[in-house]
Amino acid sequence: MSRLIGLGLLLAGLLYPFAVYFGMEHFAPWQFGLLLGCLWLARALLGKGRPGRRWMAGTAIIFCVLLAVFDSPRLLRWYPVLISAFMLGLFTLSLKYGPPMIERLARLREPQLPAKAVVYTRQVTVAWSVFFLCNGLLAAVLTLWAPLSWWMLYTGLISYGLMGLLFAIEWLIRQRVRGRP
Repeated sequence: MSRLIGLGLLLAGLLYPFAVYFGMEHFAPWQFGLLLGCLWLARALLGKGRPGRRWMAGTAIIFCVLLAVFDSPRLLRWYPVLISAFMLGLFTLSLKYGPPMIERLARLREPQLPAKAVVYTRQVTVAWSVFFLCNGLLAAVLTLWAPLSWWMLYTGLISYGLMGLLFAIEWLIRQRVRGRP
């Protein structure tokens, strides 16, 4: 059940900009808040106690309650900023309280990482932290001053394209670091 809720949140996050852009004619902001809030509440109640889960869920639920109370279309646009802030927090806190996030992911495939790989994964975690900072700032700027169509284009397409590009570049660099052609 927890995986299903996680999948629901992932899909909601991916489709959120399009849902806001195309759904504003049919749904009120409080309805978006109610749906998201229920998903986050279910995650908090049914999810495992991994670090960060509770404060992320709590913060998201507070956002959803504010969205429901104020019923503001403008407030709807802050959700991608919140998600970038979550990711920035997870990645940067992992640098301080270790192991870095990318090292954790790498150890799932290769539990005995060499020292060179540990240094590399730390650098990749820093790169992702910078990405999430820039992504969140740009989403905030678009939320504050851009038309809804620009916001939807960036948060729904361009930001995911940039994530994919960062993944691809990192994969190519990793192959080179490992000595693969």
